[in-house]
Amino acid sequence: MILNISGRTDIIAFYTPWFINRLKAGFIDVRNPFYPKLVQRIDIEDVDLYVFCTKNPHPIIPYLKYFKKPIIFQITLTSYQKDIEPNVIDKRKIIKDIQVISQILGKERVFVRYDPIFLNDKYTIDYHIKAFRKLCYLLNGYISRIIVSFIDDYKNVRRNMDVLKLKNFTNEDFKKIGLAFSSIAANNHMTVQTCSEYNRLTEYGFIEDDCVSKSLVYTLTGKKYPKWQSRNNKYCNCVKMVDIGAYNTCPNYCKYCYANYDEAKIEDNIKNHHTNSTMLTKYLESDDEVRVRKN
Repeated sequence: MILNISGRTDIIAFYTPWFINRLKAGFIDVRNPFYPKLVQRIDIEDVDLYVFCTKNPHPIIPYLKYFKKPIIFQITLTSYQKDIEPNVIDKRKIIKDIQVISQILGKERVFVRYDPIFLNDKYTIDYHIKAFRKLCYLLNGYISRIIVSFIDDYKNVRRNMDVLKLKNFTNEDFKKIGLAFSSIAANNHMTVQTCSEYNRLTEYGFIEDDCVSKSLVYTLTGKKYPKWQSRNNKYCNCVKMVDIGAYNTCPNYCKYCYANYDEAKIEDNIKNHHTNSTMLTKYLESDDEVRVRKN
């Protein structure tokens, strides 16, 4: 089993004490977001690989030495400011933490995500190229791969259009990004690839690979995993993972986020988070149906 921690929220940034408590307890309960009374119980002994997805890896760093199974990081680091990412920490701190994690785990296990890319009058093509160049320069020698994607039409994106003020991408925009990012990455001893995109920009030098690929997972675990059955993106070819997060629980409040779409629920869920609970929000209820998940 591969644990995704987490595509639904930033567990590492905000809920690391809870997560560590669950590791010590030996199991995690995850409420099904589509069938709320159905709860999956995950035995930590069944975990083969941890995939940490976060905008702030700092809280987990002191615990990395205690993990007995392989770890990879997918760390999102963009150039957006507080108008778009209100509660994301100082990007300079994230860069320092990436450098520390790379020294602990090795650069092949640390992936940086520059995503999602969108355009408006402030965040232009030239803005992104300049930011990407600085990012690669600062992380030269600490990572070997950067992943990018482009903004999607999520409910939260539509709700925040007055802030995002999106402009459509043209073919020329994609070409300019593709050529510039490929060149910058290569000059800093990195590769660059897209994530779950129809247009993978391989004609401009991007490599064609998946974020959590079958080959990477096999190298780390010695096991073969099937493709993840993505509900929303037919272009995702990552391996099957188990997400232990919950939607509408991330206090970053990023304006482009697909996992936050109801701010009233976010506040309620945060209030109902308990570090001693078996699940991320609230507690297990007497009428919940608990099923042990094995894969």
